[in-house]
Order: sequence, then C-alpha cells, then structure tokens
Amino acid sequence: MRLNGEIFAATRIVLFSPVRRRLLFQRPRLAGDLARFLLRVVPEAKRALRVIRQRARTIPDPLLRREALSSIEMKSYHVAGAAVLATFLPQAPMRKYINLVAPLESMYDYLDNLCDRHPAVAPEAFPVLHQAIADACDPAAPLRDYYASGPIGDDGGYLRALVTEVQAQLRSIPGVEALVPFAREAASLYARMQSTVHGDAESRIRACRSWFEERRSEYPQLRWNEFVAATGSQFQVYAPLFALLDSGPASVEPAYRAYFPSVAAIHVLLDSFIDRAEDGEHGDLNLVDRADNATEIATRFAALADDAEAKISYLDNSRAHGFTLRIMALFYLSHPKIEREGYTDEADALLARLERSFAAS
Repeated sequence: MRLNGEIFAATRIVLFSPVRRRLLFQRPRLAGDLARFLLRVVPEAKRALRVIRQRARTIPDPLLRREALSSIEMKSYHVAGAAVLATFLPQAPMRKYINLVAPLESMYDYLDNLCDRHPAVAPEAFPVLHQAIADACDPAAPLRDYYASGPIGDDGGYLRALVTEVQAQLRSIPGVEALVPFAREAASLYARMQSTVHGDAESRIRACRSWFEERRSEYPQLRWNEFVAATGSQFQVYAPLFALLDSGPASVEPAYRAYFPSVAAIHVLLDSFIDRAEDGEHGDLNLVDRADNATEIATRFAALADDAEAKISYLDNSRAHGFTLRIMALFYLSHPKIEREGYTDEADALLARLERSFAAS
C-alpha cells in the first residue's frame, strides 16, 4: 500500500527543506504534534484502509473492482489527511474517528473515480451515486440503489457496506443529531459539484460560474473557482465530527462555519495544485489553472489562509485546527508529485507566502 511511502517521503522533504522546517517549527509543539500524527494516526489509518481494500478485492465486476482498488491505492494519502485531526483525540475516540473517516473518504474517492474514469457513468448517474455519501452521513437514512442510473455491474455490496459502516459508527456517538444537518448539507454541495465540473471544457466552466452566481452574495470574498473548490472538500464534515467527539454537540456548527468555505477551498486548491499535469492529461477541470499566474495563485491562497486562521482561532481546541491547516499545506506541497512534475520552485514560493500568513495569526 502506498500510504506509508507517500507520507514518509513527504516527511523527509519537510525535514530537509528550510522553508518547510520554518513553517513546521513556527508554532510551539507543532513538530511534536506531527510526530504523534505519524506514529499514532498513520498506522491506524493504514489498518482501517487495509480492511476496506480486502473488501474491494471481492467486487465481482472488473471495472468497478478496478476503480475501487485504484481509489485506495492512488489516493490512500487522502485517508491519512482525512484522519489528521485524530492526532488530538485520546486513544478510543481516535480509533472511532479513524474508523469513520476511512470508509467515508474511501467512498468519496471511489465515487470520484467512477465519475472521472469509468467509461459507462453518464452525468445523470452522478447525483444518484453521490446519494450514498448523504445517506452515510445520516444514521437514520434508508439504503437505496445507488447504481440505479449506472454504471451497470455488481459491486458485491461494496458501496452499501461503506454506507452502513459509516452509519453504524455514527449511531454510537452521543449527540450525533447535531452533526447530521451539516454533514448532509456538505454532501449535497459535493454532489452538485460533481455534476457541475464534468462535461466539455467550455460548458463546465459556464456551469461552475453560473452556480457561483447563485451563491455569490453569501461568499463575496471568493472567486468562482474557490467556491467550487470549497464544495469539493470533505473537511467540513471531518472537522465537525472531530469537534463532536472532542467537545460535544454545541461545537459542531462553529466548526462547520469555520471550515467552510476557506479551509475547504484551501484543501481542494492544494490538491488541484499538485494534480495539474494529471488533470491536463485526462482533460479534467483543474481549479488552480483558473488563476492567472504563480503570483496570483500565492496571493489568493494567502487571502484564504488569512480568513481561515481568523475563524479557526475562535474554535475549541484551536491548536488542533491550526495544526491541520499547516500540515495540510506542508504535506500537499511536499508530495512526491511536486518534484516529479517540476513544481518545486512554485511550491516553495507558495509555502513562503503562506508562512507569512500563518506567522501573522
């Protein structure tokens, strides 16, 4: 499994790069928190992902099996990132958090692969498939036929098993009712995003801009690509879940409002930043490509980081959320793709600009 290799390759880059070390040691205890993440959380995430991979291997349909296994192998980095807030939980809630986010993130990545790579998934299937995420986030939701609009094929109950696993884990958390409306809202936005960003190059950009115009008055500080990026993140689900486990039901809504849209936009824009070559190869929409140049990219990232820092500073356990934002930037911008695709200078400049934003908070 690629998880350990990618995480520890990125860690080596962080430790041997001056700009990354400065950011790592910018706050007291940040390096110690990173060590706990690597030594406690990453092995648990790998364990949880191993179970999901074994289930994916039994999928009867070869195309569905291929996309499920590919999403686990190629995006295992996502599961470790999704679990980063578990660093700040005691052992039992840490495992519960990881056992929840691992199947949920695997579901996101599997459905993303189906929409992007499966040859027989039509646009009308996107919202039906993504209903699985909304249902997973609601312990009372009934199971449905998530493949009703395609693709044809037997997944051996794989997707439903992910849904029921997340639901079962949620049912065991006191006060989970506070989480459900925000998780469902995030799932709804994510499904709309998936339906909007596919299609030919011109029509998908028009659709994205049109969607943003519907919501512009709510998010006047954003550009259209940043709004679409924010809707594509999972952190507006993971942060409220962490807040529920860490501080109780009253902390759920503040966490959601703090992460969406700025932290969420940073998350997906960082992912887009390192995926530019891959997205170009496959003809996928890349949201960072919408910015004018490297300076403009850095300026917009910094504006989002300033807003994110201001909002998370008011949350319970702001140390955990500050760590998540910094580690998100460090690890995405230290991913092995950065050197492989020739983005090193751009990534270093972007980190240097983000360092100034983080230092000012």
